[in-house]
Amino acid sequence: MADSHGNFPKTVDAAVRTLRGLVASDELVKITLLKEDELVTLHFGLGQWVRNYLGLWEGNPELISATGADDADGASEVIIRELWLELRGELPKLH
Repeated sequence: MADSHGNFPKTVDAAVRTLRGLVASDELVKITLLKEDELVTLHFGLGQWVRNYLGLWEGNPELISATGADDADGASEVIIRELWLELRGELPKLH
């Protein structure tokens, strides 16, 4: 989502921070609990939001480039996967 100056996040880290600040805590828990191959289920919900509100369809080629993807769909997948990895990295380690 563009900030008050109309600027979109330009890096994957900044996009993930934006999502963490805007996605409800209960939804973050649900994302954390997904298996990696289940992330595709987020394509039309969270993925669409990412594409629309982080400027991936227009106005934010820097973020697409930062993901290493060729298009908005691929970029949203990378961002969501990075969010998932970060959330899972914060799970308590059980020995």
